[in-house]
Amino acid sequence: MTKTTAKSQKIKPWEELTISDDYMFKAVMSRKRLCKKLIERILQIPVRDIRYMEEEKVIKADYAGKGIRLDVYVADEKNTVYNIEMQMRKPTGDGLYKRTRYYQSMIDADLLKIGRDYDELNPTIIVFICPFAVFDAKRHKYTFRNRCDEDTNLELGDGAVKIFLSTEGEIDDIDPKIKAFLNYVKGKISNDTFVQEIDDEIHKIKKIEGERVKYMTYELKIKEERKYAFEEGREEGREEGKTEEKKETALGMLYDNMPICSIAKYTKLSLDYIRDLAAKHNLTVVE
Repeated sequence: MTKTTAKSQKIKPWEELTISDDYMFKAVMSRKRLCKKLIERILQIPVRDIRYMEEEKVIKADYAGKGIRLDVYVADEKNTVYNIEMQMRKPTGDGLYKRTRYYQSMIDADLLKIGRDYDELNPTIIVFICPFAVFDAKRHKYTFRNRCDEDTNLELGDGAVKIFLSTEGEIDDIDPKIKAFLNYVKGKISNDTFVQEIDDEIHKIKKIEGERVKYMTYELKIKEERKYAFEEGREEGREEGKTEEKKETALGMLYDNMPICSIAKYTKLSLDYIRDLAAKHNLTVVE
């Protein structure tokens, strides 16, 4: 993925949206037949039916912490819960991998709110689709389960699975049908029937009256949430903790290519601090 420049600070034009864009991915995956087929391809198993837990599921923490907005949140006929996310931006360090840990904890907490006991927790499969290299950059697919260090054949059996799909894999490790989808995420069209079906659906969605307005409203809502995210932080705590919160907010706004003067206004951080933060993360500063 190329680095964003100041010219792309505006909301991406509706006509240019692809499967890799958050709004379009959600829209396509809201079509049950396509979501079901994607799950079947990723896991290489037949799925009889799926049901949507909630449209655009948002899980908020009861304590002072981050909530999460899920792209795809469905369950199959066996009550296995699937969360599928399109991860367009690669976080620094190990943030991508720790994000799955947080998502898992929030999903489990949400499922327990329904009134289940611990031993009734649904099996869960979290899938991150990444248009960038992950781990050793060799594989297209990485599947993780909790195993015993002393006996790697022994699984914990907690029902939690995490899968990372990378468009940048180098070895022949996945079914051609999955690879065709990953190539499509990269912008490469093919004769694969599933890819063609998704591509046709995207063209149909772009012609739906009112969908463009919904997209603009959605994007503005997301930008506002990010812009004012620091206001949701706890008022208490040490000044160092508050500065860390402001830094995370500023970093998110830098990723969104917001002008540095706006970042300084909403975070109360100095211009020099924001410039240094941008330099450390190789981000372009919009003056």
